[in-house]
Amino acid sequence: MTIEAGLARPAWRRLFGVPLLISVAFTVLMLIVAFVADLPVRDPEGFLGPSYVRLPLMVLLMIAADVVPRVLARRRELGGMRAAASDVLRTRWSAPRLAVAVAGLITFYLAYMSYRNLKSFLPFLQQHLTDALLEDSDKWLAGGSYPADVLQSLLGTGFSAELLSGVYMLFMVFVPVSLAAALVWSDNLQRGAWYATALSFNWILGTFSYYALPSLGPIYHDAAPFSDLPETAVSGLQDTLYENRLEVLADPFATDSVHGIAAFASLHTSIVFTAALVAHLTHLPRAARWIMWVYVVLTTLATVYFGWHYVLDVVAGLALGAVSVWLAAKAVGVGSAEKVAVPDVEPELASTLR
Repeated sequence: MTIEAGLARPAWRRLFGVPLLISVAFTVLMLIVAFVADLPVRDPEGFLGPSYVRLPLMVLLMIAADVVPRVLARRRELGGMRAAASDVLRTRWSAPRLAVAVAGLITFYLAYMSYRNLKSFLPFLQQHLTDALLEDSDKWLAGGSYPADVLQSLLGTGFSAELLSGVYMLFMVFVPVSLAAALVWSDNLQRGAWYATALSFNWILGTFSYYALPSLGPIYHDAAPFSDLPETAVSGLQDTLYENRLEVLADPFATDSVHGIAAFASLHTSIVFTAALVAHLTHLPRAARWIMWVYVVLTTLATVYFGWHYVLDVVAGLALGAVSVWLAAKAVGVGSAEKVAVPDVEPELASTLR
């Protein structure tokens, strides 16, 4: 294919053609598994509401945050709010650029929704658990102790528990907000697509890791090392997930909940590492990169400290994140002249999106 032929395709196809096909295939696989295993398909809901509502809403809010200041700055120059709004939307948010954002959202949603359902199917399809093996590896790595005990002794169980709980729970907001920001605020569409695709690939690869080594995690395998921890938002979430597990195992058709417990690999670690790695490789401001690397370290500590994951889960999560970033770069054509999208979405360049 020549460069000219590649650039003749719409921007959304150049950037999300391959990732979208992979997400669709993953969704088809999930639906086939659901049909064969006779299990219900659910839309994954979080405390911010259904993902098919919160993701578009966040994108719309960020588009508004992108557009409104520009409209206010240019209203006098262009003769009023209506004319300024029309000009900003036409030049900044043309149909081709909106199509890129929509394609990114669909790619992410299909991957995430399918991941949550296949994760919920896990206890019905893989009934053996590898927690004993992973716990033995933890004790060997920690010299015969539980890694969580070591961290709790070093960091304490007061302020550290509250801090790490806040860091862990931040993930629930970080993922959709960072996705929306990448699709909306990044003028380099290829970089935004790279991150959105890497997130999607994390869900897909993470699902396969769950089935490769099915496990519940330290807190659900043996709660004793965590009995001294105070009540935090994390402990409340752990209780809720266990209640959901019991409901789903009792009758998956009698509840709207999904089963959400699986340890290997740590997707909290892989997702946050993905974000930090993309931030580093795309040369975001130094302060942003430092913040992301600190976030990676604190998230990694929190996953072990609270017993969500074994140490090998964290190692696997780092590897999974790195592979997702690499595969996403290939999928969206980072470094390929044929797939380069417009790096700057300003009026004089917007026509090249068409």
